[in-house]
Amino acid sequence: MSFLSPWSLGSQLARPFAALTRSLATAAQQRPVPPTRAGTGAVKTAEEFLKAIGRDSETKVTPNSWTEFWGYDGQALRKAGLAVRDRRYILWCMEKYRQGLSPEEFAHPPRAKKTIRGWGPKVQNGKRIRSKRIKDKTKKPKQTS
Repeated sequence: MSFLSPWSLGSQLARPFAALTRSLATAAQQRPVPPTRAGTGAVKTAEEFLKAIGRDSETKVTPNSWTEFWGYDGQALRKAGLAVRDRRYILWCMEKYRQGLSPEEFAHPPRAKKTIRGWGPKVQNGKRIRSKRIKDKTKKPKQTS
């Protein structure tokens, strides 16, 4: 029978939990707050940025300051009551602005409503489409005498 010291037993118990912990070296870093830029179409406030990216973003989020706005993440926007599509678009625009692009370059309008709706080829452009196969089944066969 071997004698186990309490130190070796503690290290054996701690091994499985080491994989579940996050070291401070790999902790998520805070993203820098981009400075306001000068020039034509310059964005100086968070409200101007939200107006520049469009999609009525300025009505959905009301930040108090520029630094507070750039501190938002997905969870903060979720608590503000934004839909998933709006959150993803705003965060995507924020990242593009951090990379140095102006909102005129990357902002785009929302996707237009589909014109072909319904269950595939049954209804197209508001008209019901019937195939020849269905029409042939509805015809009564001719009786020959």
